[in-house]
Amino acid sequence: MMESMERTFKLEVPSSTENLSIIRDFVCAIGERAGMEPDDVAKLELAVDEGCANVMEHAYSRDSTKEVSVRAAFDQHAIHIVITDTGKGFDPASVEEPGLDSMAAARSSGGLGMRLIKRLMDEVHYEIVPGVKNELRMVKRLQK
Repeated sequence: MMESMERTFKLEVPSSTENLSIIRDFVCAIGERAGMEPDDVAKLELAVDEGCANVMEHAYSRDSTKEVSVRAAFDQHAIHIVITDTGKGFDPASVEEPGLDSMAAARSSGGLGMRLIKRLMDEVHYEIVPGVKNELRMVKRLQK
């Protein structure tokens, strides 16, 4: 029986964009620990950065008394990242695929961030429990 070597790390930071660099360092360290190539680490970092920035900006409306939680777990196959917040949720369907004309509008509303995250990661799922918590779950498979 193959033993799963999954390891889980968790980071909680106040919802302020000046803390995004701490989140990026955390994600970068996890990517390196998991044995990712530098360009994949950069993609992971960008996706998580974008996801957390969306939370800070939209779910919390820049309220730094709130916290953003980033949980990362990896095994030999993939890295799983879960960003959790308790702010206001949104309907992921509302930002699915904007056309070019709405991309300029999306830039200010965070819609572009979601498209970017979907391109950078292998799997992206939302779990939104209104008024309780919102989770953005992302998976990046490891190229072995």
